Amino acid sequence: MTTKKEIAEENTEKIKYTDELATYFAKEAGIRPRGLETVSEQDEQGAFVRQPNYFTDAITLEEAEKDKYIIYWAPGCNWSNRPVIARDILGLQDVIKDYQVAHVGEKSVYGWGFPEETDFKDPHTGVYFLSELYKNADPDYKGRSTTPTFANIPEKKAVSSDYHRLTNHIEVAFRKFQPTDAPDLYPVNYRKEIDEFNDWLFPHVNNGHYRQAFTNVPEIYDESQVDFHAALEKLDERLATNRFLFGDYITDSDIRAYVTLIKWETDFYVYVGPQLKKISAYKNIWGYVKELFNIPEFKRYTNIPKKPKDATGWISYLEKVGLRDFDTWLASDGSRKVLSSDPENIYLRHPEGETVEEYQTLISQSKWNSSDQTERADWHFELSTDPAINPLKGKLKN
Repeated sequence: MTTKKEIAEENTEKIKYTDELATYFAKEAGIRPRGLETVSEQDEQGAFVRQPNYFTDAITLEEAEKDKYIIYWAPGCNWSNRPVIARDILGLQDVIKDYQVAHVGEKSVYGWGFPEETDFKDPHTGVYFLSELYKNADPDYKGRSTTPTFANIPEKKAVSSDYHRLTNHIEVAFRKFQPTDAPDLYPVNYRKEIDEFNDWLFPHVNNGHYRQAFTNVPEIYDESQVDFHAALEKLDERLATNRFLFGDYITDSDIRAYVTLIKWETDFYVYVGPQLKKISAYKNIWGYVKELFNIPEFKRYTNIPKKPKDATGWISYLEKVGLRDFDTWLASDGSRKVLSSDPENIYLRHPEGETVEEYQTLISQSKWNSSDQTERADWHFELSTDPAINPLKGKLKN
């Protein structure tokens, strides 16, 4: 068997992270190849049914500690942009670490890893692959390792892969570390409405790309596309009279909507197939996206290439529209302020006198983590109110 030393000697100028090297490390770590979504996550009808998040444990106030946890994320993964945006908005950069993972080897057979490190190991835990943290948490886990992954650094274990509720755990469990004037993205009295909306947003909007891209059945593709654009029409109507999804202030839901909408316009639109409309064709949605883009915490984690050669997944898009100055293209004119009763403020503040303990409520489980594939395949999720209507209109007040 080829040794690591021999592989390194063959790449004397700079060690290239080849598939052969990835396989060597995988054998050393006891890691299996990563499963393919298009193989293991289609139902009998050929529809893409995303795997449930396996690691969904809540983080308690007692468990929340500075420098104990890390978010593994990837710039091109809109799911994993969410927790780092929330963390930064809440001022927790010095409390919760983060690391950008990337695919390893030429074919990424073993999924996410640390190819930018000289020894190809995570500098925080010493593992070669993100999946090792899953294995350390549960040796019997057989699903894909995904981003984001929230991990315990000292124990070298995955704690949560639950992008459905991870931002909520960060918002709630780490409240004691947030600055006194930190925004309230997840107000206690309105969590039911926010959770319900987020669980509607997932199948109809957030997962809209994957439901279209990961099926090879034309009828399912068409059905998924019609549903996606019907949901966008509802959002566009809602945003005609609301500056943000729940009114005057940014909530957890806006983070979830933004990361999908911006990526649709700049990436997914090119690759999924012919679409009814671009995101920028929805007047109210596009104004909303541009306003959020110009908020530093959102812009910081938007995967915009600085040069054409950095575009990777954007090359076709850039060729179609011509090289743009993205800052100019996504500039906001401030016109959406007129929709707010508090136009100079975009964040809700915590009620005076609210304690950390009062903020720590039990966070609901998402139905999209059900172990029953049939239940997860049923995307006909209905809100208790029309999604075009904001049920909290005028209720969020500073």
